[in-house]
Amino acid sequence: MVENTKSQKIAIIGGTGKEGKGLAYRWAKAGYEIIIGSRNPSKALEVTDEIRKMIPSDIIIQGMSNEQAARYCQIAVLTVPYSAHRATLESIKDFLTGKLLIDVTVPLVPPKVSKVQMPPEGSAAQEAQLILGNLVQLAAAFQNISYENLVEGPQGCDCDVLVTGTSKEARNMTLVMVKEAGFNGWDAGPIENSVVLEGLTSILIGINQKYGSTHAGIRITGVLKNE
Repeated sequence: MVENTKSQKIAIIGGTGKEGKGLAYRWAKAGYEIIIGSRNPSKALEVTDEIRKMIPSDIIIQGMSNEQAARYCQIAVLTVPYSAHRATLESIKDFLTGKLLIDVTVPLVPPKVSKVQMPPEGSAAQEAQLILGNLVQLAAAFQNISYENLVEGPQGCDCDVLVTGTSKEARNMTLVMVKEAGFNGWDAGPIENSVVLEGLTSILIGINQKYGSTHAGIRITGVLKNE
């Protein structure tokens, strides 16, 4: 498990979208140095300015290309739309060896985003595993936390985060980052189980649409943690 995560730079790859900005805000507020990555570095700089207005002035947050962000971080978090998933991974994989990548991608296929539609590999995270190989610690998490819960919810928001990964180490490191973001995390097993995490997102989108909300999430009950 990571002992001193505050010393590690977090890169949000494709971090100019809502989910990326929300996660960057959470970790920056917790005291982490953040790098926003984008295909368009000028857009990344715009987003860093937005986040700086939301957090204490002494937090370091930078904007740069996805490749630069992956190079200079210790922990990478992928928050791109599924249509850019493969291309983005292929562009940064040479900079991720020995690092942790948390994949937040969900294979949503517009316009039917409330319908579960999985890729041939089984899930976006399994696709990432095939692209990256065994030299990257890979986890999947945060698919079921909405942007609204990230930026509006309090620390300790009433939503849980399920974490799958290619190893226990990857899951444990990611669970630390879940806690640092202010959420309750659960080890949900191997990366193959990410199909459930990703599929739940479409279900939550459908619930939000049907019941007029933006904050639908999940909660694990009936289990006591020893922490």
